[in-house]
Amino acid sequence: MTHTLHRVGSRESLQGDWVFLCMPSKDINHEESGPKLRKFLELCLKNDCVTLGDCRKGNEYHQLSRENMLNNVEDRAVVTATFNNKDAVIDMIEDLKQADLGLSIVISGLVDEVGECCSKTGLKPHTVEHSLGRWGKTEKLPPQEILEIATMCGHAMVSANFIIEMTEKVKKGKITAQAGLKPRLKLSLLYK
Repeated sequence: MTHTLHRVGSRESLQGDWVFLCMPSKDINHEESGPKLRKFLELCLKNDCVTLGDCRKGNEYHQLSRENMLNNVEDRAVVTATFNNKDAVIDMIEDLKQADLGLSIVISGLVDEVGECCSKTGLKPHTVEHSLGRWGKTEKLPPQEILEIATMCGHAMVSANFIIEMTEKVKKGKITAQAGLKPRLKLSLLYK
């Protein structure tokens, strides 16, 4: 799972953060998958997800309300949700198991935490991907604290230079931290 596989951070900073993706397989079961994808999103809301997204149309931070997102899920979409509560993740996995949507579900997080959540529902992950870290001229990488932010989006939609610029503006009191997020938040979350 490449979307969050290469995130940088301490165990403490990555703990309690789970990303779910739900998607049909192209040319296998994508036809009429929209209602199943909607059901996935409904289950996410039922289980108190933090955010929802539709990789084709955006998310609630990209001019979409949750209701609009639910009402306009298309076949072939890839929908996402994030959770910050282990009990909610376990309940979500149990609901997905019962719903038996027939779609691919990817759960990204710390491998032992994801494994524990699956185990509590009687499931065993069939695939586990690990990042082997960064090799080569790592001295050319941005500092650790910048990488911790930049790698939150696996598609590198937020540049290190932008993060540095916004951080400096916040430190100097020119903008608030919330204001520093807004210019790129919509774009970066759109591709998560």
